[in-house]
Amino acid sequence: PLESGKGMDELGFLRLLRSQFTLDWGGIHGIAHWERVRENGLRLAGLTGAKPRVVGLFALLHDSKRESDGHDPEHGPRAADFARTLAGTMFDLDAEDLDLLAVACRDHSEGFTQGDVTAVTCWDADRLDLGRVGVKPNPRLLCTAAARDAAIIEWAYARSLR
Repeated sequence: PLESGKGMDELGFLRLLRSQFTLDWGGIHGIAHWERVRENGLRLAGLTGAKPRVVGLFALLHDSKRESDGHDPEHGPRAADFARTLAGTMFDLDAEDLDLLAVACRDHSEGFTQGDVTAVTCWDADRLDLGRVGVKPNPRLLCTAAARDAAIIEWAYARSLR
């Protein structure tokens, strides 16, 4: 699910994520959601100029430390901390990109719409998958012009319903 990068054992990374994930792997915050967020994010990154490596890692990490499928306001900060513990062993990012990943994870459910292009692309990628919980993405709550495009919203929404 991720572009291979120097120092990354993708299968080992996914095994680690699964072993520590406490919710339903096939549930609304599990692997299928992460894969759709990844695809959304990589499509958007091609349009926004976001860093694809950070976007791909965000997709896998942003909900990885959820303790509830309901209200869990600290899951983003936990994911950011978790990402920092994995850096250098499960994946390699320079300090700037690791900071971007941590910010994207930490703040992804805060409702922000402005920030670094990579972080906001991550947030849009996640918000475009709201159909899985019965919510059509609202263009006013998306960060980038690319994500607000009606064709992108329809494409992502249709995928999120499956």
